[in-house]
Amino acid sequence: MIKLGYKASAEQFAPGELLGFSCLAEEVGFDSVYISDHFQPWKHIDGHAPFSLTWLGALGAKTSRVVMGTSVLTPTFRYHPSIVAQAFGTMGAMFPGRVVLGIGTGEGLNEVPSTGQPWPEFKERFARLREAVTLIRTLWTQERVSFDGQYYKTEKATIYDRPETPVPIYVAAAGALVARYAGRSGDGFICTSGKSKELYTETLLPKVAEGLAASENPSRPYDRMIEVKVSFDTDKARALEDTRHWAALALTPEEKMKVEDPVEMQRLSDALPVERAASRWIVSTDADEQVERIGYYVGLGFRNLVFHAPGPDQARFLRLYGEHVLPRLRKRFG
Repeated sequence: MIKLGYKASAEQFAPGELLGFSCLAEEVGFDSVYISDHFQPWKHIDGHAPFSLTWLGALGAKTSRVVMGTSVLTPTFRYHPSIVAQAFGTMGAMFPGRVVLGIGTGEGLNEVPSTGQPWPEFKERFARLREAVTLIRTLWTQERVSFDGQYYKTEKATIYDRPETPVPIYVAAAGALVARYAGRSGDGFICTSGKSKELYTETLLPKVAEGLAASENPSRPYDRMIEVKVSFDTDKARALEDTRHWAALALTPEEKMKVEDPVEMQRLSDALPVERAASRWIVSTDADEQVERIGYYVGLGFRNLVFHAPGPDQARFLRLYGEHVLPRLRKRFG
């Protein structure tokens, strides 16, 4: 059975406004809400960066059904892993069965300005992520934890408020090494749409499967989640123009990975033509076309689809998608 979620664009909307959209997502039939976790947004002018952990607590209190989580949080620089364990332990205890911790290795735009630390190479970022996951899970399952890792330490630490069942950890990956780790050590895998077919079919999904097969429990339930970038409206020109708000996503990893200033990120994004800005998105006025093109990702093996819409009128998108697209997706794939 497929799961259909809403991506809450924390970089684009004020926290209260975004909370209203996310409550509406539950009302119109979405199954989940995932929020990005940024210290700084993709752009300096008209950008937003709410504290995701506070915001998720408010969402849990205002809703009753949707699963909620981060997509994605970096538990290795701004946050000590023990604080992440405490925060998600608390949310898991308050909203049992409704919380997911989505994590990744991070980007310099978020971590460097807030910490002043130099941005390390991938090898260190990946090592920190693995160590952080080990510590988080240890704190969720043991008491008086004295952890002596290469990067993180605790002294007789205990998380007192936590759920009976640990919160699932989903790992975001854009390459082979982290994808294999996601399969071996994660409860789920996260990636984004709009990239080459070969990346999904020859690298990411095979490496996830390889890691899962090599894990201690290969038969455990495992979730494959993809953020599907969609721009859906009755007006094709509007649907196309809306993608300008997220032109940064069309920048290559080489163009943006080491950018640490939102002013520079905004300059790079604004310089892109609308055709390139729209290249990562399923832009359409036809609900059946949306279903067909989303079905490509279902065919690859993704069953958890989280929809990210770029436009400023999110309420309009949610109502249109809830009425015209979600029922078609459930009828065809559910």
